[in-house]
Amino acid sequence: MPLIEHQQFIQAPVKKCFDLARNVDIHIQTTSKTKERAVGGVTAGLLEKGDTVTWEATHFGIKQRLTAEVIFMEPPHKFVDVMVKGAFQSFTHTHHFLEADGGTIVIDQFQYQSPLGLIGVAADKLFLERYMRKFIISRAKELKKIAENDDSFE
Repeated sequence: MPLIEHQQFIQAPVKKCFDLARNVDIHIQTTSKTKERAVGGVTAGLLEKGDTVTWEATHFGIKQRLTAEVIFMEPPHKFVDVMVKGAFQSFTHTHHFLEADGGTIVIDQFQYQSPLGLIGVAADKLFLERYMRKFIISRAKELKKIAENDDSFE
């Protein structure tokens, strides 16, 4: 099971980063390259423990749907969401927020298992793990821009 870990320093308070990361509207904004939108469950505002959201997005030229549930929340330092339905065999995405140097270190840990057994393992090695890493990093960079430049989310 691949594990993708990415750290991003954001010059903003930990609570702001935590709230932005669990904000459905901001998620849509930070994933515009894949035309991501919320089509079921919580479709706007802040996600809470027990909430589900169904995302629709285009990956590899194919429109896909994925439903995730927030299974753990410790404001403003950590939340975890897992896939309950979608293209992966499974995934767990853990979001950590640590106060540091007047800002926040945001740590994404994304562990997933591809479907289709050995074919899925081959896909991971050939392209999927690299694709998912770029997706996680791109979203983190967009979140950083919003957190550091938009005062409307204080």
